[in-house]
Amino acid sequence: MKVHYSILLILVLILGCKKPFSQTPKAALALPLKITNAKESVVFIAGFDEGDNAYYTNAKKYFLEQGIHLVNGLFSLEEIINWIDQKGANGANFDEIHIVSHSNAWLGMSLKTTKNGQRITLKTLQNARKENEIPTLKGGTDNETKIIFHSCGLGENLALLQEVKGAFTTSCAPTIYASSFFNVFGGKFAGHYLAKPFYAYYPTAESPGPAQLSKEFRATYPKTNIDWFTAIKTRREASLGDPYSFKFNIPIDWEFTFETSADVPKLEGKEAIMDWVSESPEMAKVLFELNIPLEKYRWKIKIQGTKLMIKGKTTVLCVLAPIMNDTDTQEYRIAQVDDLLMYETL
Repeated sequence: MKVHYSILLILVLILGCKKPFSQTPKAALALPLKITNAKESVVFIAGFDEGDNAYYTNAKKYFLEQGIHLVNGLFSLEEIINWIDQKGANGANFDEIHIVSHSNAWLGMSLKTTKNGQRITLKTLQNARKENEIPTLKGGTDNETKIIFHSCGLGENLALLQEVKGAFTTSCAPTIYASSFFNVFGGKFAGHYLAKPFYAYYPTAESPGPAQLSKEFRATYPKTNIDWFTAIKTRREASLGDPYSFKFNIPIDWEFTFETSADVPKLEGKEAIMDWVSESPEMAKVLFELNIPLEKYRWKIKIQGTKLMIKGKTTVLCVLAPIMNDTDTQEYRIAQVDDLLMYETL
C-alpha cells in the first residue's frame, strides 16, 4: 500500500504577528533618502495589514514620527539586502536598519527568503543560503551597523537569529537585535512597547470558559502574579500596564492518498483520529515542533474516494503583560536595543 501525503500549516494571528497573505506587492515606496557623509537610518515595513489588524500601519506611524526613512513594499530578505546594497553603492552607510515583520513561535517569520520564496524559518533560510538564493551584501553597512528586527518572539530563536546574522555578514559584521517579547505598535499609552506573552490552548469552538482557562494559566505559570480571569476577559489595554488577551487559531491540514478506497482507514471519533495521528512519524514530528498537545485540537476527517483529509484546529489564548519600568511603575519600559533584558544581541 502506497500513501502520499501533504501537510499544510496556516497560522492567523489577530494582534501583532501573523501570516502574510498572498498579494502582488506594489512597487517599493519610500520617503526621500538623502545621501550624505553622515550615517542614515532606515525602516522596512515588510508586510501589509489585513482586516482590523493595524500592526504595520501603526508601525509606519511610529517610525514616521521618529523621522526615520521608511520603505514599503519589500517583503523578502533578498529584496531588502538588494535595496541596502544599491544604496550602499551610491554612498549610503546605515547606522540602524529596522525590519518590521510578523513572527510567531510556531511558524517563524512572515518575511520571505526571496521575492517568490518561502517564509523564513531556520530550515528555509539555511536552504536558501545553501542554494545561493540570498544575495551577498557588499555595501551600506559596517561593523557598527545595528539591524533591529521588530518581530514578536524572534529573540527566542537564537539559531534562526544566527542564520540571519550570517546573511548580513560579509567583510563586516553588523549586530543583530531581536526581542523574545511581543512588539506592540500603536498602543493606548505608548507608540511602541514590549509585552510578555503567556499561552493557553483549547479545541477551536470548544472553549472551557474563563474560569477553567484561568486555572490552566495558574497551573502553567505558578510563579506569575496575574489576575488571569480578569486578563482573559480584557480584550484591549484598559489601564496602564494591565494585562489583556487576544485569541487566534492554528489550523493544520493533512491530505493522504491511498491506492484504493478500501485502504482508507475508517477513523471514528476524536480518540481514533488522535491515535492515528500520533502513530504517524511525519504528523507526530509536526505536532512536536508546534508543542501543542493533541487533545487541544478539534479534529475532523473527510474521505473523498482514495483521499483521507485530516483537519485539526486549536485556539490559542494569549495574555500579554506590558513590560513596565523598574523604577517607575507608571511607565512602560522603553524598548532600547542595548537593554539586555529586552533584546537578544548577536
